[in-house]
Amino acid sequence: MNRLLSLFSGGSPELLPRPIGAAFLEGLCRIFQAGLVFLVVQEIYRSYALPDHPLDLPLLWKLAAALGVWTVVQYGISLRAYDATFTAAYEASARGRIALGDHLRRLSLGYLNSRDPGDLTTMLLEDYAQLETAMSHYLPQLVSALAFPVLFCLGLSFWDWRLALALFAGLPVGCAFIFASRRLQDWLGRAHVAAKIDASSRMQEYLNNMREIKAHNLGGAKFQRLERAFRSLKREAIRLEGIVGPLVMVGIAATRTGLSLVVLLGVYRLVGGRLDPLVFTGFLLLGGRVFDPITLVLTNYAEIRYSLLSGQRILELRRQPIPQGKGEPPREGSIEFRNVTFAYGDTPVLSRVNLSIPSRSVTALVGPSGSGKSTVARLIARFWDVRDGAVLLEGRNVKDLDPDRLLSRISMVFQDVYLFRDTIGNNIRVGNPEATQEQVEEAARRARCHEFIQALPQGYDTRVGEGGCTLSGGERQRVSIARALLKDAPIVLLDEATSSLDPENEQAVQEALQALVEDRTVVVIAHRLKTVRHADRIVVLDQGKVAGWGTHEELLEREPLYQKLWGLQQQAERWELGATA
Repeated sequence: MNRLLSLFSGGSPELLPRPIGAAFLEGLCRIFQAGLVFLVVQEIYRSYALPDHPLDLPLLWKLAAALGVWTVVQYGISLRAYDATFTAAYEASARGRIALGDHLRRLSLGYLNSRDPGDLTTMLLEDYAQLETAMSHYLPQLVSALAFPVLFCLGLSFWDWRLALALFAGLPVGCAFIFASRRLQDWLGRAHVAAKIDASSRMQEYLNNMREIKAHNLGGAKFQRLERAFRSLKREAIRLEGIVGPLVMVGIAATRTGLSLVVLLGVYRLVGGRLDPLVFTGFLLLGGRVFDPITLVLTNYAEIRYSLLSGQRILELRRQPIPQGKGEPPREGSIEFRNVTFAYGDTPVLSRVNLSIPSRSVTALVGPSGSGKSTVARLIARFWDVRDGAVLLEGRNVKDLDPDRLLSRISMVFQDVYLFRDTIGNNIRVGNPEATQEQVEEAARRARCHEFIQALPQGYDTRVGEGGCTLSGGERQRVSIARALLKDAPIVLLDEATSSLDPENEQAVQEALQALVEDRTVVVIAHRLKTVRHADRIVVLDQGKVAGWGTHEELLEREPLYQKLWGLQQQAERWELGATA
């Protein structure tokens, strides 16, 4: 039962007792109302069936008044139940989305990269919307369907146990039929979820890569990946409805056969003079009400199973372990890779890497594409955990340090900068949410972006587009550096921060970077060797191993790979586009 409640609530079962209790109380009110109606019918029936029993008008007026009062009471209780149920559903949905978002933030990038982005988006939005509907609609129905048949059966058994048994004879058969098909329903539900996730991913891919789609004329009918995804979703949706629907209707029909049995048995016993007509009338009047909540639940049984699949997906993600560690990272210090081996899935990237980065120094990582440069930086920030060996910060394993506190000691500037759809001031304030406006502007000045921000229509209150699309690449890069300056972390990781900029922007960004790296431990990833030739130490990586290290001059003397890379870049700088002689 605890697992069922956890699935229904997306991991917040403590919110359910109140709406369950309210739904049960509301159902009891409906039973009491049906009892009052039966008393009215009984009195009218007796006045016609029994000559010596005149119609008791005062009693009828009292029953009518009781019905009126009880209708008002029931209305108030229904409002409270409605409020309790929907409030709990919305609270569980909001709380669950926030908790899941925080859990995603703390998971390793390795796990997140292994999941389809459309899967995570579907989980945060549609799965919680499904659970919200389940808590606000299906859960009260389920409470009624489980509780009231038992109460009705016990109550009606005092009248006539034979008719009560006949009334509920079809219930086990109908429920067993639908319950037996649960695996088929789950299989169809999972197939529909997979098709929905694929459609969401392909739609996200289509929108995110619209530039490439237009450039290569892949839009419309030619972009078949999107079309196939939506056709698959259509097919799975029809199959889910087309197969499950008839199964549910057969189960409902089997369940409601009890009413037919009551009529047959009741007429047989009436003819034999062994049944009070009033009792028979009561069974006909109340028996139909018994099956209303049961029929509703059986009708929505497939949706309930589908909601439980959503809850199962959410709980599986929330059970994924997050990187652990409780130690306080040192304020500054050296970085060391000790026999580090790492792979992305089954693809090896680093093999027994030994690397030392002194405190308050500039260390450049160079090498061919795919040699492991960016991976080294990501392991320092513990975006992933190493498979073998250890990454040490001032002699302490990063696995023993609190992940959030570790990241507070590290500033990162990447080649691809993402800005939130917010004001430029708030985008800079990402580095330090508590920063004052004066601190934000000072960081912007040091990052060489204060001037272009002031020239915008609303200055620091100007909103940028999604991802920062309203700014140029150089402007976004300088805003990113302002963030890092505002964060004021002792370790700075720079990943190709100037590789895609024009000369004017590159000079401005390099000036901003010079302000950022002062008196800090800096790790620079670069393809253009001339930008790092003055680094304190240059580490050459090749096929996941350290091929050599030293200053620019030392590597030109003794490291063949570095000599080759330097020579190729010198030739590339002299290359120009033009007609051949």
